[in-house]
Amino acid sequence: MVRLFTGLEIPADLAEALAMLRGGLPGARWIDPENYHLTLRFIGDIDDSLAHEIALMLRQVRRPGFDLRLGGLASFGGRKPRAVIAAAEPSAPLMELQAEHERLLRRIGLEPESRKFTPHVTLARLRDSSSRQVADYLANSGHFRSRSFPVSRFVLFSSRASGGGGPYLVEEAYPLAAHEPAWHQAGPDLGTTAP
Repeated sequence: MVRLFTGLEIPADLAEALAMLRGGLPGARWIDPENYHLTLRFIGDIDDSLAHEIALMLRQVRRPGFDLRLGGLASFGGRKPRAVIAAAEPSAPLMELQAEHERLLRRIGLEPESRKFTPHVTLARLRDSSSRQVADYLANSGHFRSRSFPVSRFVLFSSRASGGGGPYLVEEAYPLAAHEPAWHQAGPDLGTTAP
């Protein structure tokens, strides 16, 4: 059995900037920067045969690359916070990529994802952190906003069954089509004539 999920990697310089936000929150178990990622679709514990089928099926995805930005920190869990996250701006290309993963995985019999897709990078898992402590932490650090960065591939990650936080291994990477400059998308140059 292997535990799989699809996701996006976080560039090393951005992971370093996110790591600077660690600390100052009692009860937080901070994720190591090399394990930061944005989950597209959690798959779960599956056998090797199905894992191989999923890895092959994901090769069907044909999507353009896009830019992504993280903007602001938040928490999951409401009055009983369970995680601190960096929220990702939900652009159309990101949402469409995630929706395609959902469709493909449901086609081979996986149960639908029960939670609405909320793009984010988990920074810490919380144990016994009060909502007041989390609110204070977010008031001090929640203004974080990343630079825009290009997403040129998605990956199939594996992880050990654990309390979360990694380590995560890239099992396979799937390239996205390169960006085309806006002038290139306008169509043929009508000012030239064929010989």
